[in-house]
Amino acid sequence: MEKLRVHTALVSMSNSWVKDFRNALKSKVGKNWTVGNSRGSVRIFVGQKPNIISLNTSYKWSEDSWIDALNRIVLVNNIYKEAKGKLDLKTAYAISSSASSMIQLDWADSLNSYRAFKTNVSDKTWKSKHLPVLHIALTLLNKKKKPKNGEELSILALAKWTRGTTQRRHMRLALNSFLNYVVQRQDFPSKWLPPVMSDDEAVTTTKRIGYPLSDSQILRLVDSINNPRWKFAIQLMATYGLRPNDLKHLHTRNDGNELWSDYRKSQGGKKGSTTQPRQLFPLFVEDIDGSKNNWNLKQRIHIKEELPPLNDKSGVGQAVGRFLKDSKIWQQLRKEAEDERQQLTPYSFRHRYAYIGHNRQKEDGSYRSPRKLAEAMGHSYDVHLQSYTRFKIKEMVEDFDRETVEL
Repeated sequence: MEKLRVHTALVSMSNSWVKDFRNALKSKVGKNWTVGNSRGSVRIFVGQKPNIISLNTSYKWSEDSWIDALNRIVLVNNIYKEAKGKLDLKTAYAISSSASSMIQLDWADSLNSYRAFKTNVSDKTWKSKHLPVLHIALTLLNKKKKPKNGEELSILALAKWTRGTTQRRHMRLALNSFLNYVVQRQDFPSKWLPPVMSDDEAVTTTKRIGYPLSDSQILRLVDSINNPRWKFAIQLMATYGLRPNDLKHLHTRNDGNELWSDYRKSQGGKKGSTTQPRQLFPLFVEDIDGSKNNWNLKQRIHIKEELPPLNDKSGVGQAVGRFLKDSKIWQQLRKEAEDERQQLTPYSFRHRYAYIGHNRQKEDGSYRSPRKLAEAMGHSYDVHLQSYTRFKIKEMVEDFDRETVEL
């Protein structure tokens, strides 16, 4: 009798893995799935009596095989449930054979491979337009309760960016490209393909209305700036209609007689196309009496007078914007722009240049050609018309009666 009890105890101990196997399976797929021994092989049982279906597997009913069998059955369960009755258990098991690598997907390694694959993406673009969403995606995939497919991953990873914005579009395209890469080139299961873009993901085409600063407003701002380097930068932007990035690319030619910017801005259309270096022409800021403020800007660039530090990691525009944001006069000007249902930005100096260029007469009484103004501002004629046609108001004013203002 004692020998029988010892034998029973040893058998119970040796079969403790069976209990572990069944408990682990229950925790992962639910109580309607279990396993049993069928002539030395693992057999899957699905459902409850009297409607149980079963299927034999290729895994041995043994302690050293049950973990591999568990992972495979979890995968079969996922395929079977997602099919919603369109696949039988045997077909789901067969499909799982080619997709079984899912349980060993190395997302971090794939991200490194993907970066090496994207040879046409600069480090700056990679950090600003790819890594933000890809880091979020990998964090989600490392969680215990991780996304089950590409659609769920996309919803969660993009949640912090507002739908319809350009920033969300950049992040969505970056994530989509990565997911397409891992499926098409790393043999990840097709369930990780990105979802089709929904209607509410479209980027709005409504542009904000940029505010053209008046000369008197610019003079108020310039007079309030105590830092000589920043005052110099603002005077340059207003007089020459510069983009913030132009400030880092200014130089003179022909013994200081010409001021140029060799900033090359990316153009839409052909890949890799950029704007060309351009000579800059002033439209001086005028006082109330019509006298022009020259400020000797060209000569100051020629002698290499220092501009403020512009090496902001987020770009020159951010550096300029941050400086202006701290100005009380800039805050007042912003309120004035909002009263006219427009928005004040660092580009408002450029808008001022376009407005003056279209509406201030030359010394001979004529007006500037839109093509010449487009060339001076460093963009195509078509882009100029799209962005600044609203400033060509002189012809409209001349075609209608003039209102008198009585105070």
